[in-house]
Amino acid sequence: MATLEELLRDRLASAFEAVAGAPADPSVRRSQHADFQADGALALARKLGRKPRDIAVDVVAAARLDDLCAEVTISGPGFINLTVAGDTIGSLLAVMNRDERLGVARVAAPDTVVVDYSAPNVAKEMHVGHLRSTVIGDAVVRLLEWLGHRVTKANHLGDWGTPFGMLIEHLLDIGETEAAHELSLGDLNGFYRAARAKFDADDAFKERARLRVVALQSGDEQTRRLWRLLVDESEKYFLAVYERLDVCLTEKDFFGESFYNDMLTPVVEELDRLGLLRESDGAAVVFPDGFTNREGDPLPIIVRKRDGGFGYGATDLAAIRYRTQELAANRLLYVIGLPQRQHLEMVYEVAREAGWLRAPARAQHIGFGSVLGSDGKIFRSRAGDTIKLVDLVDEAVARAAALIEEKNPELDEAARAEVARLVGVGAIKYADLSNDRTRDYVFDWKRMLSFDGNTAPYLQYARARILSIFRRGGVTPARDLATITVAEPAERTLAIELLAFPGVVTEVAESLDFHRLANYLYGVATAFTAFYEKCPVLKAAGAERESRLALSDLTARVLGTGLGLLGIGAPDRM
Repeated sequence: MATLEELLRDRLASAFEAVAGAPADPSVRRSQHADFQADGALALARKLGRKPRDIAVDVVAAARLDDLCAEVTISGPGFINLTVAGDTIGSLLAVMNRDERLGVARVAAPDTVVVDYSAPNVAKEMHVGHLRSTVIGDAVVRLLEWLGHRVTKANHLGDWGTPFGMLIEHLLDIGETEAAHELSLGDLNGFYRAARAKFDADDAFKERARLRVVALQSGDEQTRRLWRLLVDESEKYFLAVYERLDVCLTEKDFFGESFYNDMLTPVVEELDRLGLLRESDGAAVVFPDGFTNREGDPLPIIVRKRDGGFGYGATDLAAIRYRTQELAANRLLYVIGLPQRQHLEMVYEVAREAGWLRAPARAQHIGFGSVLGSDGKIFRSRAGDTIKLVDLVDEAVARAAALIEEKNPELDEAARAEVARLVGVGAIKYADLSNDRTRDYVFDWKRMLSFDGNTAPYLQYARARILSIFRRGGVTPARDLATITVAEPAERTLAIELLAFPGVVTEVAESLDFHRLANYLYGVATAFTAFYEKCPVLKAAGAERESRLALSDLTARVLGTGLGLLGIGAPDRM
């Protein structure tokens, strides 16, 4: 379904081309002076050597807008103001209302997408530092799958390397049964700290750990079995956290570093065969084109270290090679913090030079900033410790439960618990996703759980309040209307917001800037609040009542669908 903005842009594009003699951007956008405004004449004026207002006059004369617009005027130096006809809005709303997907079609040519996100480490608990990757990645997966793309979730698990020597030796010291018990309780950090303390204090233990790493890398059967025990217990813990956080990662989505282990030597050999491999201080490296240090010297990606081990670069390159060649992915998305930007760009460049990342395949870094406390520093507990992710979720749900009990004490215990879960988890996710992901944001319990302002509880409550209209009236809104009447200004404002939904979804699917979707939903909710205050729904009569019920229902569906794409549940009652 084409949006109003797209319809106007297409009509004006033909007129601008007729006036300019070549394609020209009409530059259509929402406006405070009319429904929409086209500013293209201003950009075209210098190129044509004409006054922009004269260009605007000619464009309006050439444009075919009578069936779309009730009024077209020119203001200022050459702004074209467009007021859409009420009948046009009503007809488009009715089309959207009849569509289960709210005007958003499945993509005609699906991409094969790999989303790399979350990425915890074995024997270490997930903490607030994993929040953004997990929440943003989950939204990416939900949105792209909903649009019809083929999506592989790649949870790049840290399950290989030198720390496993000390972890396995500690496991042997305390016994497999005790180790499995400790890990099953979720005390991964305690297990890791105990192993680390031995490693730092006991030279004999350190030597045993070193030898155990060699045994692990050599494929020793007992060592591999113990390593698998550590991985399995850690994965159980991670899956429990994902369930609490309501994200869609599952057991089959774990792709540990060990998964790529057998691919590393072939990667190095192919880089060598392609003439890309260089020797630097005993290490095998690749110098990707265009990357230098402050002194202007080329920057390397280390693929094989001096001691024969493999660097992170080798694993990352093996992953790209596997994803493009074996999975046939043409869109690789890396939901990883902004500090890794240069490393990823270097890896992408090496993959391009090796021929593993070639058009139409593309790799994108979906970077993000940090979660900060009120002091502007990395968010930590009052004791200064890193906050466990599961504790964060539990506190959010507990705080939400107290608010729900205060607002609606009539809810039974089971219903209150479910609403608290949806509100608490939703508040955490929305606080993250409603901020520009490239920026840091301050974690503020009071603001994120507020029922006022741009928050998940506000949007959830707005939808629940709409559903209460139908319960109170004992009515079911019609979804087969030929048109929806929009006579009042508040109706028009809400209607135009709703009709923008397909365009917002399409734009966000490319940019993956979820704050744009979040802010759009907030705009819909505030527009509905104004509509509800000024336009009686149940007290209206006849066709007006039917249209307003349909408009209310459509609003609830847009809010529910939009929140769902963000990974946020929407309770029917609050």
